Amino acid sequence: MKKKRKLIMMVAASGMAGFAGSCGSGNNMQYPKAPMDNSVTDQYFDLTVADPYRPLENDTAPATLEWVKAENALTESYLEAIPYRGNINKRLTDLNNYKKTGLVTKEKDGRYYYYENDGLKNQSVLYRSNTPYGEAEVFLDPNTFSEDGTVALQGVSMKNDGKLAAYIISRSGSDWNEIFVVDTDSAKLLKDHIEWVKFSDAVWQGDGFYYSSYPKPEAGKEFSNANENHQIYYHKIGTPQSEDKLVYEDAKNPYHFHSAYVPESEDYLFVYGSGEGNGNSIIFKNLKTGGDWTTIEPSQDNNITIKDVENGKALAITNYNAPNNRLVEIDLTQPDKKNWKDVIPQQEGVITDIEIAGGRLLVTIEKDAADKLYEYDRDGLLIREIELPTYGSIAVSGNKKSDEVYYSFSSFTTPSSIYSLDLKTGDSKKLKSAEISEFNPDDYITEQVFYPSKDGKKIPMFLTYKKGLEKNGQNPVYLYGYGGFNVSLTPGFSPNRLLWLENVGIYAQANLRGGSEYGEEWHQAGTKLNKKNVFNDFISAAEYLIDNQYTSPDYLTIEGGSNGGLLVGATVNMRPDLFKVAIPRVGVMDMMRYHLFTIGWNWASDYGRSDDSKEMADYLYSYSPLHNIKNDGTVYPAILITTADHDDRVVPAHSFKYAAQLQASDTGNAPKLIRIDSNAGHGGGKPTSKIISEYTDIYSFIFNNLGITPDPK
Repeated sequence: MKKKRKLIMMVAASGMAGFAGSCGSGNNMQYPKAPMDNSVTDQYFDLTVADPYRPLENDTAPATLEWVKAENALTESYLEAIPYRGNINKRLTDLNNYKKTGLVTKEKDGRYYYYENDGLKNQSVLYRSNTPYGEAEVFLDPNTFSEDGTVALQGVSMKNDGKLAAYIISRSGSDWNEIFVVDTDSAKLLKDHIEWVKFSDAVWQGDGFYYSSYPKPEAGKEFSNANENHQIYYHKIGTPQSEDKLVYEDAKNPYHFHSAYVPESEDYLFVYGSGEGNGNSIIFKNLKTGGDWTTIEPSQDNNITIKDVENGKALAITNYNAPNNRLVEIDLTQPDKKNWKDVIPQQEGVITDIEIAGGRLLVTIEKDAADKLYEYDRDGLLIREIELPTYGSIAVSGNKKSDEVYYSFSSFTTPSSIYSLDLKTGDSKKLKSAEISEFNPDDYITEQVFYPSKDGKKIPMFLTYKKGLEKNGQNPVYLYGYGGFNVSLTPGFSPNRLLWLENVGIYAQANLRGGSEYGEEWHQAGTKLNKKNVFNDFISAAEYLIDNQYTSPDYLTIEGGSNGGLLVGATVNMRPDLFKVAIPRVGVMDMMRYHLFTIGWNWASDYGRSDDSKEMADYLYSYSPLHNIKNDGTVYPAILITTADHDDRVVPAHSFKYAAQLQASDTGNAPKLIRIDSNAGHGGGKPTSKIISEYTDIYSFIFNNLGITPDPK
């Protein structure tokens, strides 16, 4: 689940996990018996809902731990018997073994910083040089932070004088972060250490920085209990965290996020509030003159992001009165919305980001789910479009004090390439590109199609496959979707996906409602009482691929993660006949109780809650993956569920309960397995070795159940 920032009663287990039940896959597979309590029910208005696998919500209970161990043993024994699993692992290792170079940024100390991974390092290394991609030295190497590569570098923020840098780490994929500080010249670690940080940057001002955190959680419940009262603190360099000053909190709204923003001029402190609505509130105070907080936007009805402040005037991207976003100027002496002035009005596409460099505005606009790049002057006059190679995604790096601009571009078959942009001519020069062993991107093609959903709405979808592919209804298809939280799926690169493509598979990426591909109206069309639009969009994508002879149900795999895991679980229940294999990853599977764990309450703006109203409770129950598994002999596809023990975004109890119910139900003989990773979280910062291992198992499971032996290369 992407965090939005603009990101119980426990019942004792009734028994230890052992092997019981029948439910085979042609090899008399016996599923572990899950801890149960058949007396557990919840009342939602006039709806009574049984929750027999409630004991699995206690992920540290001995019975749950034994069940996890037994499930992993069963899954491993199944996967181990697949004869080409080793070949898949070797090929994925080869595909990942290429130099990956990130976008360069000119930092406040005048040096150039970029991430790079020379091949198979678990974490990318942060380098710096005196010229863009010149002779470089290591600044921070997160591979030295742990022996197994499970400590990830989440971000680095440099003091405005360039003398100090704060860096943020996460351990084992958790959303909990820690902040450390280094001297920029020597890279020497200072004594400063901040803990229990979540959904925050280090925002420098004066002799310290602002950060957001939660109160220290109860021991043993760090990864499951609901997080409440997000606070902003100021840390002065050289002092212990216990002396940090509380700058802002809103105790009356414990389920709000709060984050700080300070412009380079350091004359204002802005505080964003989010977590309840679809946007964010914003207040500020003048740090030079002091005084009380001034409100720009009190509600969370609209998105407002400050991009720059100069001479008391802020540049901001907002969707207020502009579902596709616009760039406005806000005079901070009269910040009421009626006084905002358009700099770049709403466009046909969605304005997604703006970078400032050399007095110019570099604007990213998403059109039909692909990025476009435009150059404007500071007054909002369009100068030119920067031509991009094909459908793709970009990121732009600029510095308002310099005319240097760099951007990265990637597509489904092209890894990230880095370009410099000449603002005088508009010409781009490629600085960095990558080559992958025995893979030629020219052998493949990407097309975009538009298909009708159940209600007739046209939905875009990208299809990538090898040139010369025959539409004979027998091509294996990997259909991916998300459809939620204003997240747009633009074309991007994954080396692991290449294994599928080179085995004559089609990769299909559907741009479902609920995302931001066409602005806020597209997002709202896939939320709350409109959520089933998302599932119907996905089902219609599968039907389009079948009707147009790209594939057939015997060759169709669906996959999605987080909100996309919910998507897979819901659509399998609705149309199990359409799919041969389903991979729900770290999914939200219990729609009645999701809001009770960690930051689950934050998703209510998209989902609604079971305690909102009878109508909302009934609607959530009608599609909740856990509660709609058929138990009447209906044949389900082969299903491999994935989760992780340190996932504190979508807690593993969702997948645990879903797997237990699925295995106990009569859904045919195809395997229903769960893969539970250790020392891993929701996916962010996962080491390369774990990514390769996970995709080895996913592809082995898919090919085995499609009856296809992949080419080992």
